[in-house]
Amino acid sequence: MSHSGSVVPLTTDKAELYEAHVDTSQVDERRLLRKIDIRVVPWLGLLYFLNFLDRGSIGNAKLYHMETDLGITDKQYLIALTAFFFPYALLEPASNIILRRVRPSVWLSSMMFVWGIVMMCHGFLHNYGGLVTLRVLLGVAEAGLYPGIVFYISCWYKRSELGTRIAAFFTSATIAGAFSGLLAAAISNMNGVAGKPGWSWIFILEGLLTVLCAVASYWVVSNFPETAGFLTKEERVFVIRRLRDDMQFSAGGEAFQARYIWQSLGDWKTYLAMGIYMGYNGPLFAFSLFTPTIIDECLTIVPGYTATTANLLSVPVYIWSCIVTVIVGLVGDRLGKRGYINLILFGTGKCLVGYIILITSRTPALSYFACFLASSAWVASNVEGSYKRGVTLAMAIGWANLNGAVSSNVYRAQDAPWYRLGHGIMLAYIAIGWLCSAAFMFLLRRENERRDRGERDEVINSDNSGEDMSELALKNGRFETIDDARREKGDEWSQFRY
Repeated sequence: MSHSGSVVPLTTDKAELYEAHVDTSQVDERRLLRKIDIRVVPWLGLLYFLNFLDRGSIGNAKLYHMETDLGITDKQYLIALTAFFFPYALLEPASNIILRRVRPSVWLSSMMFVWGIVMMCHGFLHNYGGLVTLRVLLGVAEAGLYPGIVFYISCWYKRSELGTRIAAFFTSATIAGAFSGLLAAAISNMNGVAGKPGWSWIFILEGLLTVLCAVASYWVVSNFPETAGFLTKEERVFVIRRLRDDMQFSAGGEAFQARYIWQSLGDWKTYLAMGIYMGYNGPLFAFSLFTPTIIDECLTIVPGYTATTANLLSVPVYIWSCIVTVIVGLVGDRLGKRGYINLILFGTGKCLVGYIILITSRTPALSYFACFLASSAWVASNVEGSYKRGVTLAMAIGWANLNGAVSSNVYRAQDAPWYRLGHGIMLAYIAIGWLCSAAFMFLLRRENERRDRGERDEVINSDNSGEDMSELALKNGRFETIDDARREKGDEWSQFRY
């Protein structure tokens, strides 16, 4: 007969337990989570801090005459920014597949080491061709980090715990935005040292810091729960069991099969997630690359104003964004209503109001205030199966990052100081994100209702009721056991709830 009704706990039958012979009764769950938090999240935050710092440093360097020294035009500068996003976006799905097959400590650290070297090379640029080449190489090297980290964290925590942890890791980006202004202002004082301009030293020193941290990462970054060396055997088993209780049935490892990629490609959730990430990342990339320039242009009419002032004034904007990101993560985990949070962030408050003010403002102080309202991003994933989840995350984030190519070209020098074209296009991105979030909520709720009514039930051969379930089996599948259905169908299993 079909399997329907409430979710069957994975721990009700001893035979269903992961490594059932291991006794985990002495494991303190709260203490274990603190142990994982301390070991996993802070270092990932540092990696993303350096990633965001390095990626956005070109915006800070621009204020210290980089364009003039390289002899490039504003159009050439925008093309160089655009060149970064194509490899950065297109290589992300492949990177997440590799991450699941290669140890995170090796893959994430190697990416970091390579982009640190590329970053240092920016400090030795002499012409436009070199700039474009290095931006492409930087895109290749950085491609898998953000989706890789999000996927990696999702392999450690229950869905109700992800919001706070991803928010904690994501705040490192906003901290990097704040710190980059301070760091650039300080490093610019090295102008002339060893015959190099201040902007060169921004790239060299920030790249060197990344390389040093990458070397340490080979030993600091932990692998997946089933092989993590900092956990005891009982703790590893406990982590995997609790993830399976949360209906993350792929916890404990799964073999790669090509069908996981096709499942992701054929899932409507993948494409709506792409729209949501697009709605956030378009404005996010524009903001990270052009905040110093926007502030610089808006305040040029202020007496005594300098380029260093623009970098320093970007700091409070990112500090505010950091605070909001943490609050959103905590509220999302506490309430479990991330869809509503998405709609609120997109449709009111920060994003919408911020860009409307930026479009209409003629006052530098008001435009600067609007930057605070338009300065953060948040989204969550809701699929199951570690390879499928990795591919879906990478596709959604990759598509969103590809839109960075658009963000890189909409803030043109000819539109200074108010940049209404750029702000208007970012407002359109926000509208796309809002509509996709609303559709995502509606369709997930409708899918859960269908599963509650038993419309997605599979036929389980071990239920010997004698009923003819051939039509249901043809529609939803026939499996030997419930565990087989769970493993085969992932988030499409009838008892999985979004």
